[in-house]
Amino acid sequence: MTAPMPATVFFIAIVLITIAAMRQFRLDAYVMDTLMPDLVLHDRQPSAFLVYLQLSYRSIGKRGAVQVSHQEMAHATGLSKSAVQGAMRTLARRRLIRAARASATAVPAYSVLRPWRR
Repeated sequence: MTAPMPATVFFIAIVLITIAAMRQFRLDAYVMDTLMPDLVLHDRQPSAFLVYLQLSYRSIGKRGAVQVSHQEMAHATGLSKSAVQGAMRTLARRRLIRAARASATAVPAYSVLRPWRR
């Protein structure tokens, strides 16, 4: 049996390191069972669901709000900036997020709310 080529070993090592380093996060069953169909089917706002998932992911392990611009959120979700703005409005109206700004031009800080948890 011959030894693997150095390039093959290097490639396998990168794949294994990448897979081992992937972060995971938990979602409440409510998010998938109720919130997703409600936002995607009823409100016809799949962008709001994507933005909510991204904000939930960014808030892992943080006590305070997540400060993120609309442009950063657009880049992270693959949505347009205007789609992100509309999603943020929908989520705030539905009381699923809370936005706070230090000034009118400041980057907002978003708190992810989970009203189903009491």
